[in-house]
Amino acid sequence: MEFKEAKNKFIQSWGALGSQWGINKTMAQIHALLMIAPEPLSMEDIMAELLISRGNASMNLRALMDWGIVYKEYKSGERKEFFTAEKNLDELAVKIAQERSKREIKPALKVLKDVSSIDASKSIETRHFVEQTGKLYDFVLKADNMLDKVTEFKDNWLGRLVLKIMK
Repeated sequence: MEFKEAKNKFIQSWGALGSQWGINKTMAQIHALLMIAPEPLSMEDIMAELLISRGNASMNLRALMDWGIVYKEYKSGERKEFFTAEKNLDELAVKIAQERSKREIKPALKVLKDVSSIDASKSIETRHFVEQTGKLYDFVLKADNMLDKVTEFKDNWLGRLVLKIMK
């Protein structure tokens, strides 16, 4: 397999994975392109490489920057903006985990808390509903707390030392 074919295959596969993870395909493809690019790319470079419109590129770059996994860079003497992705895979994983928690898990917890706090004395069906949604709330809360601990673990010196020793 030649470089161009391998690069395209990676970008297409990352795009397909992204859509399975709940982000749009183009957003994931832009991220893949920036992750493997040795130098920051301009919006025009991204548009040409992925054959997408300026609006599509702009909207998805903004979303990737909101996630904290793509950054704007400026080059001296250039009027264009350039973009680069987080290259440190540990940092990338932490940022994605934090963002998914904020966008998906926290709202789910709020709904589960609301629905599991209704008056359970009305019927057997209501009691069962409150019991099951309460258990689900507890489980999701524990999972979210564990995710928080893992991402915090990387941010403290002891956690970094343990990770370094484990490598």
